[in-house]
Amino acid sequence: MSLDVIREFSLDHWDPFPGEIPKSGLEAILESGKVLFFPHLRFNFAGDESRFLSEQWSDGKAKNISFRGHDVPLQGAQGSAADIAQLKALVARFSGNAESLVRGLFPHYQGHLRRGFTSYRTASVEGRETSWRKDDTRLHVDSFPSNPTGGLRLLRVFSNVNPSGLPRVWRVGEPFADHAARFFPRASRPLPGSAWVLEKLGITKSRRTGYDHYMGQLHDLGKADFTYQQTSPQLNFEFPAGSSWVVFSDQVLHAVMAGQFMLEQTFYLEPEHLANPASGPLDFLEGLAGRSLKI
Repeated sequence: MSLDVIREFSLDHWDPFPGEIPKSGLEAILESGKVLFFPHLRFNFAGDESRFLSEQWSDGKAKNISFRGHDVPLQGAQGSAADIAQLKALVARFSGNAESLVRGLFPHYQGHLRRGFTSYRTASVEGRETSWRKDDTRLHVDSFPSNPTGGLRLLRVFSNVNPSGLPRVWRVGEPFADHAARFFPRASRPLPGSAWVLEKLGITKSRRTGYDHYMGQLHDLGKADFTYQQTSPQLNFEFPAGSSWVVFSDQVLHAVMAGQFMLEQTFYLEPEHLANPASGPLDFLEGLAGRSLKI
């Protein structure tokens, strides 16, 4: 099976104007499970900011350095107060650039996107030891067990800022519909009252819905199936240093195989604000389940 999932665009700045957007709109392309790839869209480090292209700024306790707002301390970083302030300003600038980008690319989502956390990933993908469930070198769709979304779409902007010119290497998997149809029959149903218990015990930050349960099942079943990981339809793709890409990471199966130094911005979108609300994982999983998964 030949996978056709990468769509390349020549945009080279973070504030696109309407004339640069295809007349048909990019929302439909994105919602069909494609990765929008911008090989010339570079995030530039200014002045002496290039010194932050080092693992020394990570505190080693978290996988990522995380920006959660101007009034919140930078998470996962270490250094002097002055260093942390400058690093925070750098990551915040990327966050603003990413917001300008999606505002220009996706006019249909105007007023509906909610900005989430911004991550700066300094660590090398290769050689990282973790459990199979947290192993992002295995194909998966994003699902976060402790942070239920209830069906919110996960729109993510990535930028490879590797100073040595090394690419960010992904495997991209089969369409979500095929993946879900393959693993949904193996998924267990949620235990009655389990969502309430998980929330009361603080295991989840909010009430987990049927959607969250089944997305977690798909995530785990796919990662645990070694044969699937090796033989399922997939495409290897290298995102060069100095490039950026945009994807619905709750829909596009992906695995990160190599790379170091990347910035990422997450946005949340209610499914009803999609250009085609029926295109999302929630609608498809409800069709497989034969019932609403919003509770």
